[in-house]
Amino acid sequence: MQFKKYTKQRNGSIQGLRSLKDTLPKNIQKFIIKRGHVYSKTLHNWKYIVGDELFKVCYPKSYKNSNKLSVSTLLIMVKRGYEVELEYSKKEIMDRLNSLFENSVVKKIKLISFTDESLFKKENDIQNNVEKNNYIDKVDRIKNEKIKKSLIQLSKVLNRK
Repeated sequence: MQFKKYTKQRNGSIQGLRSLKDTLPKNIQKFIIKRGHVYSKTLHNWKYIVGDELFKVCYPKSYKNSNKLSVSTLLIMVKRGYEVELEYSKKEIMDRLNSLFENSVVKKIKLISFTDESLFKKENDIQNNVEKNNYIDKVDRIKNEKIKKSLIQLSKVLNRK
């Protein structure tokens, strides 16, 4: 391999593939490491930050760092029905986050509510079972055995997909 000394970022480099981390300028590397560090540390300490009760119903979605237009924001996904509890504890969560990082990292918390998918899945399963039972009843009413067998085979193939 040949050594080259024409780059501004490194004293010397080896010709060939380089990692993305090495090709970025130093100030961008620091920014990426800092921003990723805030979110990962928040995820790691989330149970301590919000408490046991809110830990079960919410989680941090993303962290947006401050820029010229907006302040640093933490997006939190909250299960529908628990928004009020989390709204009242926003100030406490911001205080705990800022004390964890020992400076003002989060200045705004934004809540995004979501519904519990497991409830919808149970309702859909019940509805699908009712539809299957109706389908089976209709197939059983058919008098021609060949058509009945072919419909049953067709339904088995469709259920696999």
